[in-house]
Amino acid sequence: MSLTETAIELLRELIQNACVNDLTSDSGSEARNAETLERFFAHSDVSMQRFEPHPGRVSVAFTVEGTDPTAEPLTLLGHTDVVPVDRPKWTHDPFGADIVDGKIYGRGATDMLFITAAMAATTREIAKLRPRGSLTFVALADEEARGGLGAGWLAENYPTAISWKNCLSETGGSHLPVQDGSDALIVVVGEKGAAQRRLHVHGDAGHGSAPFSRDLTVGTIGEVARRICSIEPEVSSSELWEGYVRAFRFDSETEQQLLAGENYEALGPLARYSHAMSHLTVAPTVLRAGGAINVLPSHAWLELDIRPLPGQSQEDIDELIREALGDLADHVEIEHLITEDATLSPAEGPLYQAIVDTYDEFFPGVPVVPTIAAGGSDLRFARRLGGVGYGFALHARERSFSEVLEQLHSHDECVHVEDVELTTKAYFSLAQKFLGA
Repeated sequence: MSLTETAIELLRELIQNACVNDLTSDSGSEARNAETLERFFAHSDVSMQRFEPHPGRVSVAFTVEGTDPTAEPLTLLGHTDVVPVDRPKWTHDPFGADIVDGKIYGRGATDMLFITAAMAATTREIAKLRPRGSLTFVALADEEARGGLGAGWLAENYPTAISWKNCLSETGGSHLPVQDGSDALIVVVGEKGAAQRRLHVHGDAGHGSAPFSRDLTVGTIGEVARRICSIEPEVSSSELWEGYVRAFRFDSETEQQLLAGENYEALGPLARYSHAMSHLTVAPTVLRAGGAINVLPSHAWLELDIRPLPGQSQEDIDELIREALGDLADHVEIEHLITEDATLSPAEGPLYQAIVDTYDEFFPGVPVVPTIAAGGSDLRFARRLGGVGYGFALHARERSFSEVLEQLHSHDECVHVEDVELTTKAYFSLAQKFLGA
């Protein structure tokens, strides 16, 4: 069986194991995918480490020892959990891994099991070649819940168990719709942070039949929500945003509008992502007040999913919220939930250059455009521990960046067989070059 056929077969089994993470500690059951991978590597020249911080939440690392301890190591961070599905809205079995019209359907097909399978197949093949540098593939649990029982737990409790120096994970290698018909390839060099907030307000309790002259909590939280929705942060002035905009080769007027944070409609299906890439975003997502219809609630709260860019502090965000609240600021308690600074790796250096060289091997002469992810990945833990981390995959020319983004957590999630093949070949090629295999 060829390298790409091996990856496709493994991908289908990983999907079928249905390791659904509903963000509770007893979900996930990534032990099933860990056991699949342990069988996959059973007769390979790799060492294995198994981590289980909670029953069933298993991460497993497979290492090919290099022959030269001074050579650069490479670590592949794949995750094995997937998000839940709304079965009635799928037209294919979400855990059947059916191949239809050149696509493999299933939850996690794109996010990120096709890359995880490519990483595993590459690692098993590299084990036959005695590379100079060491290669580690880590199949991580709990990425969809921000890694508290996966990469985050490993980084905190066993930071030296694997190398974090040079890491690859999801995602990249899709194509920008350049205006003149030429091509450009995406590589992810960083990701926004987290600044989750819960805003509490308090008012008068009482019977629902007598609201006169009471401080109505629901009215206050409604006004708080309205003011929060009116927040309009400034556009980023970073080199990443400017390089991304210029890669589209718009006319000068459109380019200047975008650099000023205007006319996102020009980016078509990438408008929403591009806005998120270039701004701190504030999204009200949860509102709670009351329980019984005949009781005036004395407490209500609003939860905010806030994603800061590199360089934006938690203090900056609290001040932004207070400014938006105006005269209500003294009546609102700001509670911090998950808070993590944005992380960024340089668009240069040995691993970044290996990505550029690999892209050029498959798409000669095509420019590479560094971007920042609006969501999170396990790569942030590598960056915090002093390493570099990049999102890396490879898609066919027809696969635009927006098409790949639309697959994430979608109904009828799928990945093209061609993209599994390309990504597997790209990982194997990069690993050979970088490790001296």
